[in-house]
Amino acid sequence: MKFFKAYDIRGKVPSELNECFAEQLGRAYAVEFTPNVVVVGHDIRLSSLSLHQALIKGLLDMGVNVISLGLCGTEEVNYQTSALHADGGIMITASHNPMDYNGMKLCLKDSVPLSEATGLLKLRDRIIHQKLGTTHPQKGQLTKFIEKTDYIHHLLQYINVQKLKPLRVVVNSGNGCAAPIIDLLEQYLPCELIKIHHEPDGSFPNGIPNPLLPDHRADTSKAVQVYGADLGVAWDGDCDRCFFFDHEGHFIDSYYMIGLIAKQMLAESKNQSIVTDGRLVWNTKQQVKAAGGRLVISKGGHSFMKQSMREFNAIYGGELSGHHYFRDFYYCDSGMIPWLLVIALLSSSDLKLKDYVEESIHQFPCSEEMNFKVNHVEDVIHQIDLQLGQKAIQRNTLDGLTLEFIDWRLNVRSSNTEPLLRLNIECKYSQDLLASKVDLLLSIIEPFKI
Repeated sequence: MKFFKAYDIRGKVPSELNECFAEQLGRAYAVEFTPNVVVVGHDIRLSSLSLHQALIKGLLDMGVNVISLGLCGTEEVNYQTSALHADGGIMITASHNPMDYNGMKLCLKDSVPLSEATGLLKLRDRIIHQKLGTTHPQKGQLTKFIEKTDYIHHLLQYINVQKLKPLRVVVNSGNGCAAPIIDLLEQYLPCELIKIHHEPDGSFPNGIPNPLLPDHRADTSKAVQVYGADLGVAWDGDCDRCFFFDHEGHFIDSYYMIGLIAKQMLAESKNQSIVTDGRLVWNTKQQVKAAGGRLVISKGGHSFMKQSMREFNAIYGGELSGHHYFRDFYYCDSGMIPWLLVIALLSSSDLKLKDYVEESIHQFPCSEEMNFKVNHVEDVIHQIDLQLGQKAIQRNTLDGLTLEFIDWRLNVRSSNTEPLLRLNIECKYSQDLLASKVDLLLSIIEPFKI
């Protein structure tokens, strides 16, 4: 069962994930964690509803009460698990993975994520060895919960709606789960929302929603330009990640948005901790220090980020992949809170989004995350360390390999969700230096590529 990953489950349908597996997972979850109430939800993928129903059957057969949110975003399962005082939550989603994939993100009481370090592999072992208990003599009760008012009101608490300007915003939900929440928020906002790819559709007629990929950005960028919008926002399939475009349609790397949002959060609450993953850090470190905060570097991945958030009681956390975490959102990631914060920021002055980030982009140019299919990821990392490690002024292995030099740094790591090697490079001021270091790393990686 290699589809059990470091902090979630993702595999091909139906060869790895199917209704039989989903039902067994429900039983395994019930036996291992003895919950009384579990919140479940599913994304728009064509296989998600049947997996959702099978999972519920497994839980109900074991006497567990289930609150079904139906079609929703991952953040809603996290929010309602805590807000409804449930003992756990399970979201059926494969986020941005290919069409023939699906998966599950699981949490325990208080929305604490379930990862390999906190019991995820125990569920795997129970299924492998068929230690799934016996059907409970009294089945659990199923409650369908479609009320979103409290959730919407919580999202709006992060901004002052009365101070918002009538901005024009392109919103691209990528035919995923974001659209229904955008529609509910719209009635409270003075903004004009230009909606593209808005209808939830599990066949993804406009491609898998993953704005992290450069060739998935053109529609949002073009719409911003055509409609003369103040900014654009795009989401992934389960809408727990959001991405930004400035008024000219240029994509803003999440690295720079992390620094911007951290600074905004610290303006309201001084002397707080901010968490980020270690792939790119120099700009965030500078922004957080200038705003009077403390920066904590975490291993990447939602379970590790949430653990660090809780450990340091951090007010906000930002991950390069587009996840943004908030203490008041039960230390969980939200794809909705960040764009509300950004429209509030743009409403506070006459500056454009580009104005807020262009100095950071100039001062700390970075590569977009580069992904490679290679033979033996660890061998590639070892080779990079062998050639460059002794020249570094700092070296750490918190998350893959990070090497820091006087005017540039790199992080190379294995993906936790896909069979890929991921590389990130940042420099100080020089785009030419960045280009030369990218070429250097590509030359090292090339012999290992599949």
